[in-house]
Amino acid sequence: MVDELIEEMSFESAMSELEQVVTQLERGDVALDASISLYERGAALKAHCETKLKSAEEKVAAITLNSEGQPTGTVPLDAG
Repeated sequence: MVDELIEEMSFESAMSELEQVVTQLERGDVALDASISLYERGAALKAHCETKLKSAEEKVAAITLNSEGQPTGTVPLDAG
């Protein structure tokens, strides 16, 4: 799991690994060098999750509704 490229991870995978990193760091039983590496990976995982969430929020915001309130499709994000 740690060898997996963060950019290729799904939101769920990245979030799961981030939770594991936080748990390990909170336990405090990891050597200093390993803690630093874990912290760096955790920061990268957090950034990846934030990017994925922002993208999802933009997609949801771009959904258009018809007069009955039903989704009719999406609008390109740069159309507004």
